[in-house]
Amino acid sequence: MTHVIEHDCDLLIIGSGAAGLSLALKLASQCNIIVLSKSAVSEGSTLYAQGGIAAVFDENDSIDSHVKDTMEAGAGLCDHATVEFTASNARNALEWLIQFGVPFDQETDASGDSRYHLTREGGHSHRRILHAADATGKAVQTTLVEAVRHHPNIRLFERYNAVDLIRSRKQPEHLLGAYVWNRQAERVEHIRSRFITLATGGASKVYQYTSNPDVSSGDGIAMAWRVGCRVANMEFNQFHPTCLYHPQASNFLVTEALRGEGAYLIRKDGSRFMEDFDERGELAPRDIVARAIDFEMKRLGADCMYLDIRHKPAEFILSHFPTIHKKCMSLGIDITKEPIPVVPAAHYSCGGIVTDFNARTDLRNLYAIGEVAYTGLHGANRMASNSLLECVVFARAAADHIQANLHQPSINEPIAPWDESQVSDSDEEVVIQHNWHELRLFMWDYVGIVRTNKRLERASHRIELLKREINEYYSNFRVSNNLLELRNLVTVAELIVRCAMQRKESRGLHYNLDYPEKRSNPAPSVLTPE
Repeated sequence: MTHVIEHDCDLLIIGSGAAGLSLALKLASQCNIIVLSKSAVSEGSTLYAQGGIAAVFDENDSIDSHVKDTMEAGAGLCDHATVEFTASNARNALEWLIQFGVPFDQETDASGDSRYHLTREGGHSHRRILHAADATGKAVQTTLVEAVRHHPNIRLFERYNAVDLIRSRKQPEHLLGAYVWNRQAERVEHIRSRFITLATGGASKVYQYTSNPDVSSGDGIAMAWRVGCRVANMEFNQFHPTCLYHPQASNFLVTEALRGEGAYLIRKDGSRFMEDFDERGELAPRDIVARAIDFEMKRLGADCMYLDIRHKPAEFILSHFPTIHKKCMSLGIDITKEPIPVVPAAHYSCGGIVTDFNARTDLRNLYAIGEVAYTGLHGANRMASNSLLECVVFARAAADHIQANLHQPSINEPIAPWDESQVSDSDEEVVIQHNWHELRLFMWDYVGIVRTNKRLERASHRIELLKREINEYYSNFRVSNNLLELRNLVTVAELIVRCAMQRKESRGLHYNLDYPEKRSNPAPSVLTPE
């Protein structure tokens, strides 16, 4: 009989970005924690976040203004109470990060006093973005990882995939823990935990072109759906307007802060085009900018558009955007002298697992925070720099709720052992690669920036075929990283298409040529497992 390896903790956090690590650090003095990281703990979307984090620090700004801007960017689908809750807790969240040592940029004011440098991004009516040059996510992730590594109550399980959550048979509204796959030992292990939090990030890897790292495969959303949690607004996948267009840099994001600091979007002939689409020009919300670029590329048959900041002094560019300058120079592009070729790419999932203000899902001891969750903050389109903010604000909310319930007894029920007796090693890895490529390509073609009913129907048919093939494969062969991610991505693709087919209008990030108008009574697209 195979020896079962089982780990035990008070809190299992699946995901090691800003959301997961913030939660771990907020609760580490009260309980025993395991943080599961699919790759190295430093990898993930947080690491690559460039722009910054939104919060009201300027005396001329206000929480009401932050709320108003977010509501407008969300195209009528934000939950007002959630937006107000997030904006009201934003400054405290930033001050908590500052206490941990996140090095946000500072400047000297006219009287010689030091203050935080605030930048502005699309959709914001004020400068309210705290940032660490153009690598804010890296600064946040590095700081939090360092703190987590040195805490005795936190165990880091790096290079572990979560396979499935385990529901209690005695109390079906509770979870017992999770099956996890140890990538280095190539075996499935168990983690028993009183509380579980999904902080797995988004699902943009479902698309052919994405700014996201390889780990963004919708794992948390798919696992929660399989154990009976509702999901919402999956049709709203934000396409970042400006990813670097270069064969050697397929997922390098060019921060919106360039446009906040005066960069223009131009055609190859040097002419600007954003004012043809929106009076806010380059500072229009991301959905409008992405559609404008997509429209111009298709109209002109162009491979890309261009982002131009050459009119700014070279020293300004070098001090504000050193990461982008260095990356572009490595590819032979000097952004102080020439424009940057850019294309839209899948960037952020605005929908996810339905949660409340305590970050709780439909299961009593399962929480979801960060991009994996649907809180109502983003509505039909996420406003720039609200994402890292959401991670920290809702990590605190989850921590408060978990702490208040730590006294509850655990469920005394054995976990069924993982059964590999009927499976074998696959000799056809090419099947996974083929299905992987097919899924991401038709999602890009049929469920991308512009959609139609016919395209959605085609995607739905292909997903059904892929689901059957992948489920058969999963039943017969031992798990692997690619198989687990493919299984989750096809589930997420189905949820995206089902939500998109349910929405009979165009709103925010969902644009359907067959329903070009907005409806007067918009509501979230909520899916409930059967």
